[in-house]
Amino acid sequence: MKVIIIGAGVLGLSVARQLAVAGQDVLLLDQRGAGTGTTATTFAWTNSSRKPDPNYHRLNLAGMEEHARLAGQLRGAPSYFAVGAQQWADAANEQRLADNVERLRALGYPAHWVTPDEAARIAGGLRIPATITSLAHFPSEGYVLPDRLVNSLLADAERHGATFAIGEVVAIDDGPDRVSVTLAGGEVRTGDRVVLAAGRWTERLAARAGIDVPMVTDTGRGAQIVGLLGYARSPQLDLRCVIHSPGLNLRPEADGHTVLQALDLNAHVDPADPPSADGDIARTLARRFSALLPDPSQAPEIDLRIGLRSLPADGHTIAGYASAQSRVYCLVSHSGITLAPILGRLVAAEITNDQEEDLLGAFRPTRFNGLRRSDIEVAQHATTLGEQ
Repeated sequence: MKVIIIGAGVLGLSVARQLAVAGQDVLLLDQRGAGTGTTATTFAWTNSSRKPDPNYHRLNLAGMEEHARLAGQLRGAPSYFAVGAQQWADAANEQRLADNVERLRALGYPAHWVTPDEAARIAGGLRIPATITSLAHFPSEGYVLPDRLVNSLLADAERHGATFAIGEVVAIDDGPDRVSVTLAGGEVRTGDRVVLAAGRWTERLAARAGIDVPMVTDTGRGAQIVGLLGYARSPQLDLRCVIHSPGLNLRPEADGHTVLQALDLNAHVDPADPPSADGDIARTLARRFSALLPDPSQAPEIDLRIGLRSLPADGHTIAGYASAQSRVYCLVSHSGITLAPILGRLVAAEITNDQEEDLLGAFRPTRFNGLRRSDIEVAQHATTLGEQ
């Protein structure tokens, strides 16, 4: 079977690798390069912490478990780190944290309270402010180094026979016997199936094939898909897990660097007018980071990067054929980092075996059929402790 995958982000790469391992003929296309879209600007926290929908929670749990299996199969430097995560609450956030810990523990999700001394020992390299009143530890969570994961997935896919090429897809023809894609230069590629895994570009490309994949697309100042990350080059820290505090989220990066995220600042970010390295947003991020350092007098060096997230309109993953007759498989998710390994395996199995996987049953694109957009859209601004 010839499968064309549009989009070489972490989802497209995961599917490409699994299909190649299964012996399928795989062509992977991306308009810029592997991992250069949403995957390049993600906080990359693996979790099922605030996923109240039971189906979505189960899928994210499966994603976390699949990461561990995948890590044992990929070559090269490790990209997945199941080192746990912590959430630190102040008086304004402690009830919300307590409610979530209680909910998760009732589901059997590992979550427990820790003392400040225990939290400091687990986290490493940080100072816990006096304003923190409660601390929770989630030992099954972790993080990914996206660039390493992208490189490992692509290398393994190519090792198993997949072909990767740069090419901008401008049209998709979903025919009764074959499906074809047309590239910007006029070249046409044909196959038996197409996997549309183009992240935030998915809705636009799907529409060109007459397929409705409703997504959040506004990229203006403070829009729901806009997210700011800071990459702290110094000071170098011995940070050992993911941290969520009231004003700042942190995760380890390679070489002692740290990725920073302050969700409330996203409201002031305009992709068309990026914040400057010496502006108010940069100074606020640096001040909050310094407040968590063992030596607050250290002046951090932080590079800013704006990300545009892939948000289905109802907040949940989309995975499935556009219709019973379609040869186009649509795949998009806001939880791409957590779900990439499990979606890669399940989607490849559905395409290869032509049988539905139970875990994906609630996430078909056909769930939108006959609904008005106003019936499905939900607010997805991530602004408070433990959100993404």
